Amino acid sequence: MEGCSMSYSRNMDDEYEKFIRRMNPPRVVIDNESCKNATIIQVDSVNRHGILLEVVQVLTDLNFIFTKAYISSDGGWFMDVFNVTDQDGNKITDEEVLDYIQKALGSETSFTTSVDSIGVTSSTDHTVIELIGSDRPGLLSELCAVLTHLKCNVLNGEVWTHNTRAASVMQVTDEESGLAITDPEKLSIIKKMLCNVLKGSNKGNEAKTVVSCGVTHTERRLHQMMFADRDYERPQEGCSENQRPDVKVVNWYDKDYSVVTIRCKDRPKLLFDTICTLTDMEYVVFHGNVDAEGPEAYQEYCIRHTDGFPVNSEAERQRVIQCLEAAIERRVSEGLKLELCTTDRVGLLSDVTRIFRENSLTVTRAEVTTRAGKAMNTFYVGDASGYPIDPRIIDSIRKEIGQTILKVKGNAPEFSQNPQESPNRFLFGGLFKSKSFCNFGIVRSYS
Repeated sequence: MEGCSMSYSRNMDDEYEKFIRRMNPPRVVIDNESCKNATIIQVDSVNRHGILLEVVQVLTDLNFIFTKAYISSDGGWFMDVFNVTDQDGNKITDEEVLDYIQKALGSETSFTTSVDSIGVTSSTDHTVIELIGSDRPGLLSELCAVLTHLKCNVLNGEVWTHNTRAASVMQVTDEESGLAITDPEKLSIIKKMLCNVLKGSNKGNEAKTVVSCGVTHTERRLHQMMFADRDYERPQEGCSENQRPDVKVVNWYDKDYSVVTIRCKDRPKLLFDTICTLTDMEYVVFHGNVDAEGPEAYQEYCIRHTDGFPVNSEAERQRVIQCLEAAIERRVSEGLKLELCTTDRVGLLSDVTRIFRENSLTVTRAEVTTRAGKAMNTFYVGDASGYPIDPRIIDSIRKEIGQTILKVKGNAPEFSQNPQESPNRFLFGGLFKSKSFCNFGIVRSYS
């Protein structure tokens, strides 16, 4: 009887929370007048764990750039204020986009999903393949070749690398039907062959392949996969402080918060990466301040664990620091940026990555997108030996693929690699070997 009573009580609490949300739907205010250089978006809502990530995810998926943010969710109410621009630094004035923001953030239904299911829906249009394993030369090309051999077409996907580990989420279709792969036997073969490729000749390598028909928010899932894979754990030797973001965690004892501060080079989607990681580590952001108007981004968060306690040990503090460093580094764009745009076809990704491999280029990160039959892919590449890329190699590759199809973006000098790093430069990316230490202390008061 006691168990039934507890279950009834929880159900009543859930219904009460739903009732409160219905009576107080999220309120979204978009202001293009108050700030000269940015659009101000304010969201007020009943508070619950995960709502901050949902709001940031919606705005990030619109490719907005965050220049400032103020976060407050102490007590039962949640209020966020974001200063955002488009990728060219302009205010958001497109009426369709503004209307979408109102609907996406102002809808009561958009804030009723659980944290674990953000961005996840079922699909019959494609099959999702999740891959994680050890980084090594030629891996991306081999994986793409296997998918082509199995008559799978890669529609969309991303590849991230960090700390000798590689992770990818791909949306694929059956070559014949153009839809999701439903044959259980074929799905089993795909999973087995991709897992064998990930393991390589060393069968002791840890590798994991998951095949499903769900639609997952790709970037959030990549963070979750690499976090679960413990890519944040670093070797002790070869530390290089100047390569890493400055992350500190101190305790503000008067308010029973832990305060996280982050300083690093600003880049798109940085706010999403840090909020996503704190949420997946089950920390709640009660107050926050973000300033990214210059080349450097500054983020400051007052946090507690979902159990109500601040960070309470040195080991926990180090884990928070390392996980946030890893979250920031995973998306760091190492290499020369190449953009490919052409009519999509089965085997396209396999052919392109094979040409990169044959010309001794490493791929540190990749984004694959297909829209209306057009493939729009972005690759970050470097020389396999760690030296600056020979421009003649890029010219040769562009001639082979098509100079109007493959274009070079970015600045070659800033992508030069140190030759001494070459033993650790794999096809799937960089090796960050370091560990951070800082002292517990009492943080300044907030006014």
